[in-house]
Amino acid sequence: MKTMIDPILRNFCGVLLAALLLATATNLPPLAHGLNAQAVKMPAPSLKLPDIDGRSHDLAALMGKVVLINFWATWCPPCRREMPSMERLARKLQGKDFVMLAVAVSEDADTIQAFIRQFEAPPSFPILLDSRSKTMQAWKVGGLPTTFLIDKAGRIAYSAVGGRELDHSRIEQTVRDLLKR
Repeated sequence: MKTMIDPILRNFCGVLLAALLLATATNLPPLAHGLNAQAVKMPAPSLKLPDIDGRSHDLAALMGKVVLINFWATWCPPCRREMPSMERLARKLQGKDFVMLAVAVSEDADTIQAFIRQFEAPPSFPILLDSRSKTMQAWKVGGLPTTFLIDKAGRIAYSAVGGRELDHSRIEQTVRDLLKR
């Protein structure tokens, strides 16, 4: 009797899980389309982290460029949803003085590699590892995802907490306006 119940139970659990995932995916709120301007543009905190390939990246070396920094995690549904829009924006602004950095919080390179293998092509921008969340704390990130837009002078010009459609025309125009200054 047990051998017949096990496959039925496993099948039922699989169907139930698929139904829950589908219900969750269809009830997600839309991603937002804007960033919040900072009344006082404060210098960006230090950011020096390795990427998933072990290469070091230092925000200080990017002075003179507009930099979008996105703190995220693979377990965060809005983070996962905004990743394709990050890639589209990076490609649209390729060749400009623009850099996109994705900071993976509290995860290791293997977890990130497994996540990016789900995409047709890996992201073209660096994915940095903040495995102990020290950079996240220094930046006072209160929730994931959190996005910062750094101007050419190294100051935080815009920020946002929560998922964004980062290639939306309003956000793209915000970046292009900063590139002109």
